[in-house]
Amino acid sequence: MEIRTFADARAAVADGVPAAEAARSIVAGMSAQEKLWCLDGDAPVWAGLGHLGADGYHMAPFPAAEVERVGIPGIRFADGPRGAVVGNATAFPVSMARGATWDPELEERIGDAIGRELRAIGANLTGAVCVNLLRHPAWGRAQETYGEDPHHVGELGAALTRGLQRHVMACVKHFACNSMENARFSVDIEVDEVALHEVFLPHFRRIIDEGVASVMSAYNSVNGEWAGQNRALLTGVLRDEWGFEGFVISDWIFGMRDAVRSVDAGLDIEMPYRMVRAQHLPAAMDSGEVPWSQVDRSVERIIATLLRFDAVLSAPTPSLDVLGAPQHRALAREVAGRSIVLLRNEPVDVVPVLPLPGSTRVAVLGRLADRINLGDGGSSDVWDLDCHSVLDGLSAAFDDVVHADGADPALAASVAADADVAVVVVGYTYLDEGEYIGATDPSLPMMFPPTDEPEVVARFERWISEQPPAVKPAHIHARPDGFAAGGDRSSLRLPGADVELIAAVAAANPRTIVVIQSGSAVICTEWIDAVPAVLQAWYGGSEAGHGLADVLLGRVDPSARLPFSVPADEADLPPFDRDATSFRYDRWHGWWHLARVGAVPAFPFGSGLSYTTFALAGAAASVGEDVITVRASIANTGGRDGADVVQLYVHLPDPDAPPRLVAFSRVEVPVGATVEVALDVPIDRLAIREVSSRSWAVPGGSYRFEVSRFAGDPDAIALRIELP
Repeated sequence: MEIRTFADARAAVADGVPAAEAARSIVAGMSAQEKLWCLDGDAPVWAGLGHLGADGYHMAPFPAAEVERVGIPGIRFADGPRGAVVGNATAFPVSMARGATWDPELEERIGDAIGRELRAIGANLTGAVCVNLLRHPAWGRAQETYGEDPHHVGELGAALTRGLQRHVMACVKHFACNSMENARFSVDIEVDEVALHEVFLPHFRRIIDEGVASVMSAYNSVNGEWAGQNRALLTGVLRDEWGFEGFVISDWIFGMRDAVRSVDAGLDIEMPYRMVRAQHLPAAMDSGEVPWSQVDRSVERIIATLLRFDAVLSAPTPSLDVLGAPQHRALAREVAGRSIVLLRNEPVDVVPVLPLPGSTRVAVLGRLADRINLGDGGSSDVWDLDCHSVLDGLSAAFDDVVHADGADPALAASVAADADVAVVVVGYTYLDEGEYIGATDPSLPMMFPPTDEPEVVARFERWISEQPPAVKPAHIHARPDGFAAGGDRSSLRLPGADVELIAAVAAANPRTIVVIQSGSAVICTEWIDAVPAVLQAWYGGSEAGHGLADVLLGRVDPSARLPFSVPADEADLPPFDRDATSFRYDRWHGWWHLARVGAVPAFPFGSGLSYTTFALAGAAASVGEDVITVRASIANTGGRDGADVVQLYVHLPDPDAPPRLVAFSRVEVPVGATVEVALDVPIDRLAIREVSSRSWAVPGGSYRFEVSRFAGDPDAIALRIELP
């Protein structure tokens, strides 16, 4: 059959024609103008920027590659990752909080809920899968990823992808080596072959293997070339080595610099505006500088991906009633409680401070206690209209709650002294960390075109007028229009006023609980010994207060574990320069770096307390043809039901190579019971990067596997496995 429209292609694919073949047939019948239209966003630059600055990021998805004549539906992009950013969707806890659950099944459920809400607001593609590694806790966008370890991050990102892609196409970002924020438009990351492939890319490959539809390139440069036009990454790694069949989009506005080089490199769509390519590609095509075969290749990828996901995208669209639906609110609350890491719970008068009875008289203190604190105010911001602060949640849960904002530490201490327990809420907001929108390379504005195309403006305005309205939540009305400044952190410690407040309250009430809201590690050595209980509560989403109350009351037993290491001192960490123009990444950061330099972390990667206790009770390994299976037993040795995370680390035969987390499993263990868990490790997960051949090999020799409850666990069970 002749395939000239998307409808023809849909029917052909249903009859068994490969999507790529059907896409080629469509492209063969398209005009030059139609093909070029597909290579960037459908929106005009100047009108689009005006819309963006007036909160447009939350008002409508961003369209691209729609060609009406042949029925190509194009893409409709809306961001994440803590919820749909368009409309009044559910704000879930940030990704780092969800990383602390160590629970891919839970993350898949979150992806399903977010995907459903995205479809309801008209999106068919989302940038919710952010998996750049937390190389250093000062990184401003730490909250948008899952942690510091590539295996852990990859499994959570793959789970989110599975959930999302029941409803929309998912886009994984930012490819690659994007772990600095203030310098993201100017820094060149130097990284060698081994560090790139063994540390900074495995989680991306895991998500490619999961079937993600799209990849977003990064702003930064990698080994001398901007990521959005980096052929070594976008073609050499992504296409040639990994076999990725989807399409690649740029990061927003300044995601590529050179139209010709970006097409050759394998970037398919410049997002979100008709900007660099619209200005420069037509002349490059006329001169032969860019062959039409490269343009055809990109358009074919876009159409083929839309065809592969057509069954999902053609399913009935959920109504707008799904936004903030009761089941999504319940999930947000579950995740808020399940993500809280209990870092400290010392006894006072012989009994641990937590959990608390409902009859406790609670003093809730601090500038963040009565604040809706969802995290970053940039591209991941969610306009949830029904959010609950810590004070809201505790007031609903406890019989007697009093509050002071902590601006006057003496007054706060007086309020605390009259209570049974004091809860001090400290940490950061979108002003302290997040996506950086500030001064940047002064040459970048030269990339803008002088004017918009009138017909494109008219089309864009029609598109915007067709979108359902969204209401700006009251809790962000004080912000200026557009994105917050955000950026990398200037300190890893709490603000001085928070530390002063903790000291004053702890002196007045020995039963003081500190609740930290942040996107990554907070160094707390200067104050932690003064308080008996500390919880890492993140940016906990719309149900943050209720989720925290569930943990304080013991309705939810703390089972979250740290997705990063918390150092005792800044000097224990690798270097970080938020203003760098060139920076080198190696294989050593996080828990590997601390072990290598002999620095004892304040709290190790993978650690966390519960209201019960656990002990590893045995382990054994079997080696199959392609998989090593370790069966480990975990015993609940405490006084109540709970859950722990069994973690499997491996030391490779090369003593100079970093060890690896290769498997983990969150396990529910009833009180007094012992539960066995099977941890499967594909043998190729032990492979190392061969520099000379740019390939992978599993070295023969002796491997030491450690069944652990956290990195560096002194009670780990060691197993030796010999591989030929």
